[in-house]
Amino acid sequence: MKLLLGIFLLSVTTAVYGDLHCEAPNPTLPNAWIDMTSGCITAVRDQIQKEIDASFQYLAMGAHFSRDTVNRPGFADFFFDSAKEEREHAQHLIDYLTMRGQLTGEISSLIKIPTHMKTKWNHGVDALTDALNLEAQVTKSIKGVIEKCESDIAADSENNNKKIKVNDYHLVDYLTGVYLEEQHHGQRELAGKLSTLSKMMKHHGEIGEFLFDKTLKS
Repeated sequence: MKLLLGIFLLSVTTAVYGDLHCEAPNPTLPNAWIDMTSGCITAVRDQIQKEIDASFQYLAMGAHFSRDTVNRPGFADFFFDSAKEEREHAQHLIDYLTMRGQLTGEISSLIKIPTHMKTKWNHGVDALTDALNLEAQVTKSIKGVIEKCESDIAADSENNNKKIKVNDYHLVDYLTGVYLEEQHHGQRELAGKLSTLSKMMKHHGEIGEFLFDKTLKS
């Protein structure tokens, strides 16, 4: 009954008002507020991909330690959480580009699924070593973005397009105060875990890894 009533009302509304749709043209907006330089934008987009690459690598680590023949649930949880964290980093950078009016182009040109990843580790020490090296690479990449965005070259439209250095203070402060802070804390945490696990495995072998895994279980 309700369905028939809905169809009846839709028919009456269409008969009275015609086809119910409208197409509004895209508005013409001032663009003076869109002021990121092209080199800085490219650097941020590249960093988004690096965060995605790291997220997939951590997913592979989590999947490896979830296997029934490996069965290290603590390691699996730790690396799955790390994958989520890296994905959130990428999302934050996408949100930042959106805020600055610079999220342009097809999404396929922004994010690509990595095709080459390591998928097997001999033990937890190998995995934590790779994780620490991965974080060091991400940290180095973020520093590269900071260097690019604090001294990029752009044309000055108000001075006959003369080339000038542009410092994107807000983005540089954001990356320095938020991202690098988190990266350095994360690296220190990984280094500590790697040190502890290495000592436990040296003295107790696989039993040491088994016991260490229990400390990682969330």
